Amino acid sequence: MLASTSRNVIKRVPKKSAVWPSNPERSVVLPVSFFRCQSTQHQVAAKPAPNSGSSSIRNKPWSFVPDQTFQGTTPRSGIALYQYRSTGIANSAKAGSADVLKMCRVMKEEGLQADIIIYNNMLSCLADDCLVLEAWAVLEDMTSMGVAPDRHTFNHLIHASRRLQSSAMWEILEKMDAVGIPPDGRTFQLMIQRFTAAGNLEFALQCVYQLGTRGLVLELTLAQDVIRLAAELGFPRLALDLAENFEATSVRRLNPDVWMRCLASSAEALYAQGVQPCWQKVVGELNLTPDEGLCLEVLHTAGRHGLSDLATDVIRVLRTIGADWQEYHFAPLIEALCNAGKLKDAFGTLDLMRSSNIFPTASTAHPIYDFLKKDIDKLDSAWKLLDKLRSEGKTIDRTAINAIVRAAVSLSDLQRAVGAYKAFPDYNCIPDIDTFNTLLTGCIAASHRELGDRLLLELKELGIKPDATTYERIILLCLTQVTYEDAFFYLEEMKAQKFTPPRRVYSAIVRTCVAAGDSRYTLALDEMKQCGYTVSSNLQQFIDSGGQEPQSRSQR
Repeated sequence: MLASTSRNVIKRVPKKSAVWPSNPERSVVLPVSFFRCQSTQHQVAAKPAPNSGSSSIRNKPWSFVPDQTFQGTTPRSGIALYQYRSTGIANSAKAGSADVLKMCRVMKEEGLQADIIIYNNMLSCLADDCLVLEAWAVLEDMTSMGVAPDRHTFNHLIHASRRLQSSAMWEILEKMDAVGIPPDGRTFQLMIQRFTAAGNLEFALQCVYQLGTRGLVLELTLAQDVIRLAAELGFPRLALDLAENFEATSVRRLNPDVWMRCLASSAEALYAQGVQPCWQKVVGELNLTPDEGLCLEVLHTAGRHGLSDLATDVIRVLRTIGADWQEYHFAPLIEALCNAGKLKDAFGTLDLMRSSNIFPTASTAHPIYDFLKKDIDKLDSAWKLLDKLRSEGKTIDRTAINAIVRAAVSLSDLQRAVGAYKAFPDYNCIPDIDTFNTLLTGCIAASHRELGDRLLLELKELGIKPDATTYERIILLCLTQVTYEDAFFYLEEMKAQKFTPPRRVYSAIVRTCVAAGDSRYTLALDEMKQCGYTVSSNLQQFIDSGGQEPQSRSQR
């Protein structure tokens, strides 16, 4: 019975002779739709269905004759079964060398000869357990049984000898070359793993180079091991070059800890060209947060090379990780600002520190002093910056003025130093003990005892208590005068304040007394020894010569 669609199509076929050509000899190509519309009833009637006396359409499923030659229906051969078992043992984490050797004993009892697949699986298990002698015995058994080793065989031998000296590996490579088997990617992988584990960066790099020249691909884990080794051995530039080259030539990306290692290595070596890109990669792209110790090392690098923007970003990250800002965090920032020529920002950082209850010291402002002591013009320009900050409503920290005083003393300009000291009230600042100690240093260089006495008087008026450095410098200032009796007075006062006089104080007193023919040098010398100080050879020669300085080699 025809389908309804076919019957409808037959009814709609137009019966016009114009559609077909009148020439019967001419070949006619009928349209495809014509065949689709023809009734299949005559075809069904011409081919009666089996087991049926009348014609009808077949409505039974097709019958298939089973293929008995299909491999899945035949039992496995003995060697194939042991290939399967040995592969399972080699790939199993629980099974080991004992299991594969037991299997080989069973094969021997059954009279089966192992092939290259079973031998390699045996070597794989032995290599995992570092059984080198047993692995070589398997190789000898292979050759005696006429089974030629392949590349996998030698790779297993190299893996088995990973705990031996490198000469064992070179011997295996020589055997590979003798039989004409070149190393593959797995071979180089085993070699690189061996060298990186032993810390041999040079040979690991040679293997990486050979890998590239042979057109083989370096695996991600191997590249990361080599980069980590270079970073740990203190080669930050090499580590960074390897990392950047790997990501530039591969679609794979290194793990974040590798970039962190590169950053740490670069910061430890104060390698600015490595710290900047690594910091951008770690913090900017990977969105990682280094710990406080690494941030501090990055700050030191930024301070050394004047990377003020980097130092500022590190300060921000420190606050992000919850670290409390300390003076040693801002000291490298001030150094970076000074080395970058941003003296105004350095002055402003001192105010920021004090407003955050972080009290800057003379060491904090030491980079400012180093910047100002270069010449007088820089020293004079500092006042303009302070005036500009004051006009902006910023508070001027006294350590900034102390840095100016110290720079003036370093330039042997005591007048400018005193002028800076007098300018403290103009900036609503009060001098501290560092101010007076610095000015006393200038007085010693100028032998200006009168100014020193005046400074001591003003120090007491301000209620500032002298420290050990103050007593030391006032004693040295007294020794610059012809009459140096006050030096002994201040020495006793210093000891009364529980300050131990330093060696240079006793040495200066002894030299002054010996040069003046004052026998009190013996008292000072005995007291010096009681404090545990040893007499230097130069001082002893000075005493023995009666006050004459020993001649240098150039003078001799």
